[in-house]
Amino acid sequence: MSEDRWSAAVDPGVEPPRPADGEVWAVGAVILDGDGRAFAQRRGPGRRLFPDCWDVVGGHVEPGETLLDALVREVAEETGWRVRRVRRLLGVTTWTGDDGLGTRHEADFLVEVDGDLRRPALEWPRHTAYDWFGPDDLDRLKENRAPGEFLVHDLIAAALRDLPGGRR
Repeated sequence: MSEDRWSAAVDPGVEPPRPADGEVWAVGAVILDGDGRAFAQRRGPGRRLFPDCWDVVGGHVEPGETLLDALVREVAEETGWRVRRVRRLLGVTTWTGDDGLGTRHEADFLVEVDGDLRRPALEWPRHTAYDWFGPDDLDRLKENRAPGEFLVHDLIAAALRDLPGGRR
Protein backbone atom coordinates (compact mmCIF):
# COMPACT_ATOMS: atom_id res chain seq x y z
CA MET A 1 0.00 0.00 0.00
CA SER A 2 1.16 3.51 -0.70
CA GLU A 3 0.67 6.44 1.64
CA ASP A 4 -0.60 9.89 0.70
CA ARG A 5 0.49 12.99 2.62
CA TRP A 6 -2.41 12.49 5.06
CA SER A 7 -1.14 9.01 5.97
CA ALA A 8 -4.22 7.22 4.68
CA ALA A 9 -3.32 3.88 3.13
CA VAL A 10 -4.22 3.51 -0.54
CA ASP A 11 -4.80 0.00 -1.85
CA PRO A 12 -2.75 -1.17 -4.84
CA GLY A 13 -4.40 -0.39 -8.15
CA VAL A 14 -6.28 2.69 -6.90
CA GLU A 15 -5.41 5.36 -9.45
CA PRO A 16 -7.23 8.64 -8.88
CA PRO A 17 -7.96 10.65 -12.03
CA ARG A 18 -5.73 13.62 -12.79
CA PRO A 19 -7.85 16.74 -13.32
CA ALA A 20 -7.07 18.87 -16.33
CA ASP A 21 -6.52 22.60 -15.96
CA GLY A 22 -9.82 24.45 -15.65
CA GLU A 23 -11.91 21.42 -14.69
CA VAL A 24 -14.05 21.57 -11.58
CA TRP A 25 -13.81 18.38 -9.50
CA ALA A 26 -15.54 16.96 -6.47
CA VAL A 27 -14.88 13.80 -4.47
CA GLY A 28 -17.20 11.45 -2.64
CA ALA A 29 -16.63 8.79 0.00
CA VAL A 30 -18.74 5.68 0.44
CA ILE A 31 -18.13 4.68 4.05
CA LEU A 32 -19.28 1.28 5.30
CA ASP A 33 -19.92 0.12 8.84
CA GLY A 34 -19.16 -3.35 10.20
CA ASP A 35 -22.57 -4.59 9.06
CA GLY A 36 -21.97 -3.68 5.40
CA ARG A 37 -24.23 -0.63 5.45
CA ALA A 38 -23.28 2.65 3.76
CA PHE A 39 -23.35 6.05 5.44
CA ALA A 40 -25.33 8.92 3.91
CA GLN A 41 -26.25 12.34 5.22
CA ARG A 42 -29.17 14.56 4.32
CA ARG A 43 -28.26 17.92 2.86
CA GLY A 44 -29.95 20.85 4.58
CA PRO A 45 -33.09 22.34 2.99
CA GLY A 46 -31.33 25.70 2.56
CA ARG A 47 -28.51 24.30 0.43
CA ARG A 48 -28.28 25.73 -3.07
CA LEU A 49 -27.20 22.41 -4.60
CA PHE A 50 -29.45 19.34 -4.07
CA PRO A 51 -31.34 20.68 -1.02
CA ASP A 52 -32.91 18.13 1.35
CA CYS A 53 -31.44 15.15 -0.54
CA TRP A 54 -29.36 12.25 0.72
CA ASP A 55 -25.68 12.45 -0.19
CA VAL A 56 -22.39 10.67 0.40
CA VAL A 57 -19.65 12.48 2.29
CA GLY A 58 -17.64 14.70 0.00
CA GLY A 59 -17.28 18.02 -1.70
CA HIS A 60 -15.30 20.18 -4.04
CA VAL A 61 -11.57 19.87 -4.60
CA GLU A 62 -9.88 23.12 -3.64
CA PRO A 63 -7.09 24.73 -5.70
CA GLY A 64 -3.78 22.97 -5.07
CA GLU A 65 -5.37 19.84 -3.57
CA THR A 66 -5.12 16.37 -4.98
CA LEU A 67 -8.30 14.32 -5.15
CA LEU A 68 -7.14 12.17 -2.22
CA ASP A 69 -6.22 15.22 -0.14
CA ALA A 70 -9.73 16.60 -0.75
CA LEU A 71 -11.29 13.23 0.10
CA VAL A 72 -9.52 13.04 3.45
CA ARG A 73 -10.31 16.69 4.25
CA GLU A 74 -14.00 16.37 3.36
CA VAL A 75 -14.48 13.22 5.45
CA ALA A 76 -12.90 14.94 8.46
CA GLU A 77 -14.89 18.17 7.99
CA GLU A 78 -18.26 16.50 7.43
CA THR A 79 -18.07 13.63 9.96
CA GLY A 80 -15.10 14.09 12.29
CA TRP A 81 -13.80 10.69 11.14
CA ARG A 82 -10.33 10.02 9.77
CA VAL A 83 -9.79 8.16 6.50
CA ARG A 84 -7.68 5.12 7.32
CA ARG A 85 -7.72 3.38 3.94
CA VAL A 86 -8.83 4.10 0.38
CA ARG A 87 -10.03 0.73 -0.88
CA ARG A 88 -10.92 1.55 -4.47
CA LEU A 89 -12.13 4.07 -6.99
CA LEU A 90 -15.85 3.38 -7.47
CA GLY A 91 -16.18 5.54 -10.53
CA VAL A 92 -16.03 8.96 -12.12
CA THR A 93 -19.17 10.86 -13.03
CA THR A 94 -19.68 14.10 -14.90
CA TRP A 95 -22.77 16.03 -13.84
CA THR A 96 -24.33 19.45 -13.92
CA GLY A 97 -25.78 20.72 -10.67
CA ASP A 98 -29.07 22.51 -10.25
CA ASP A 99 -27.23 25.64 -9.07
CA GLY A 100 -26.33 26.98 -12.53
CA LEU A 101 -22.58 26.76 -11.94
CA GLY A 102 -21.87 24.29 -14.72
CA THR A 103 -20.28 20.92 -15.20
CA ARG A 104 -18.39 19.06 -12.50
CA HIS A 105 -16.43 15.84 -12.49
CA GLU A 106 -16.72 13.63 -9.43
CA ALA A 107 -14.48 10.79 -8.32
CA ASP A 108 -16.10 8.50 -5.74
CA PHE A 109 -14.09 6.16 -3.53
CA LEU A 110 -14.80 3.31 -1.12
CA VAL A 111 -12.99 4.18 2.11
CA GLU A 112 -12.47 2.86 5.62
CA VAL A 113 -12.46 5.35 8.48
CA ASP A 114 -11.46 5.59 12.12
CA GLY A 115 -13.80 7.20 14.62
CA ASP A 116 -17.08 6.60 16.41
CA LEU A 117 -19.41 5.54 13.60
CA ARG A 118 -22.39 5.98 15.93
CA ARG A 119 -21.68 9.69 16.36
CA PRO A 120 -20.64 11.56 13.23
CA ALA A 121 -19.90 15.25 13.77
CA LEU A 122 -22.26 16.60 11.09
CA GLU A 123 -21.88 20.15 9.82
CA TRP A 124 -25.20 21.61 11.03
CA PRO A 125 -27.21 23.06 9.25
CA ARG A 126 -25.43 22.02 6.05
CA HIS A 127 -26.49 18.46 6.91
CA THR A 128 -29.58 17.78 8.99
CA ALA A 129 -29.64 13.99 9.40
CA TYR A 130 -27.67 10.84 8.75
CA ASP A 131 -28.39 7.14 8.45
CA TRP A 132 -26.84 3.84 7.46
CA PHE A 133 -28.24 2.20 4.33
CA GLY A 134 -28.25 -1.51 3.56
CA PRO A 135 -29.65 -3.21 0.45
CA ASP A 136 -33.22 -3.05 1.81
CA ASP A 137 -33.02 0.71 2.51
CA LEU A 138 -31.77 1.97 -0.84
CA ASP A 139 -35.06 3.41 -2.12
CA ARG A 140 -34.91 6.06 0.62
CA LEU A 141 -31.86 7.48 -1.16
CA LYS A 142 -34.16 8.56 -4.00
CA GLU A 143 -36.15 10.94 -1.77
CA ASN A 144 -36.52 14.45 -3.20
CA ARG A 145 -34.78 13.54 -6.46
CA ALA A 146 -36.33 13.60 -9.91
CA PRO A 147 -36.51 10.38 -11.94
CA GLY A 148 -33.11 9.65 -13.44
CA GLU A 149 -31.27 11.74 -10.82
CA PHE A 150 -30.21 8.85 -8.65
CA LEU A 151 -26.41 9.26 -8.55
CA VAL A 152 -26.14 8.67 -4.78
CA HIS A 153 -28.57 5.74 -4.86
CA ASP A 154 -26.77 4.10 -7.78
CA LEU A 155 -23.31 4.70 -6.28
CA ILE A 156 -24.20 3.14 -2.92
CA ALA A 157 -26.15 0.30 -4.54
CA ALA A 158 -23.13 -0.58 -6.70
CA ALA A 159 -20.74 -0.44 -3.73
CA LEU A 160 -22.99 -2.75 -1.69
CA ARG A 161 -23.56 -5.10 -4.62
CA ASP A 162 -19.81 -5.56 -5.08
CA LEU A 163 -19.23 -6.66 -1.48
CA PRO A 164 -18.57 -10.38 -1.16
CA GLY A 165 -21.22 -11.87 1.10
CA GLY A 166 -22.70 -8.41 1.63
CA ARG A 167 -19.72 -7.32 3.76
CA ARG A 168 -16.17 -6.15 3.23
